[in-house]
Amino acid sequence: MRLTSIHTYPVKGCHRLDHGEALVQPWGLAGDRRWMVVDADGLGVTQRETTRLVALRATMTAGGLSLRADGQPDLDVPEPTGRGEQIAVRTFRNRTVPVPAVLAGPAADDWLGALLGRPVRLVWLAQPTRHLAIGDREYDTGDQVSFADAYPLLLANAASLDALNGWLADAGEEPVPMARFRPNLVIGGATPWAEDEWVGRPLRIGDRRFRAAGPCGRCVVTTTDQETGVRTQEPLRTLGRHRNVRQKLLFGLHLVPIDDGPLAVGAPLTIGS
Repeated sequence: MRLTSIHTYPVKGCHRLDHGEALVQPWGLAGDRRWMVVDADGLGVTQRETTRLVALRATMTAGGLSLRADGQPDLDVPEPTGRGEQIAVRTFRNRTVPVPAVLAGPAADDWLGALLGRPVRLVWLAQPTRHLAIGDREYDTGDQVSFADAYPLLLANAASLDALNGWLADAGEEPVPMARFRPNLVIGGATPWAEDEWVGRPLRIGDRRFRAAGPCGRCVVTTTDQETGVRTQEPLRTLGRHRNVRQKLLFGLHLVPIDDGPLAVGAPLTIGS
């Protein structure tokens, strides 16, 4: 089993970035989901609310963030300093606690407002911290999490996607790409759904150790084409028939880093070490 691809999402909900190597930090991969779009109440705006976010190409730079989208001029957003204006934000309306974030400024707000067609603000998480209530995760990572939904990293198994696409074909549906599931790490060489047996166990990818915190319950974002924003009923409908466990439609595995350091495509994966 080996790591076949690495991905980050600098702004929560934006288009993915593909990497040959990334730095593992306690709260996830460097540059992953440290920025978030929020509404006037400080509530996170994600692809659950608007599929227009698929058009947002965000790239981390030495000084902050670069925003790109078809039909709009590129915009460089400086990383806010510690003196920037802070507001309290929530990733979701329910089950989350407010965390302090720094406003990126009116230029970024106006740019994103034009893209999304609604008033929004861009915020930066200067210090990764808890945004889920205590006891809301099977394996609590404490304060070590970015603006990710629940855990620092998401791993997906290419063989499980093949199995899912087989079910879709049997139902007369089109296959879906791995991008629908927005993973950070994709592994190859495993058997389908092998990740189900890894929950609660340590694993190693290259020289980096992780703990498998639990399976990932999927939402409507998986039904959104990550290139066009078109939304259908799949693959959630098929996951509902085959992967419905305690009313969660499972695909992917949450990971919590144990070690910091670089991680590269091609690294071997071993379980229980």
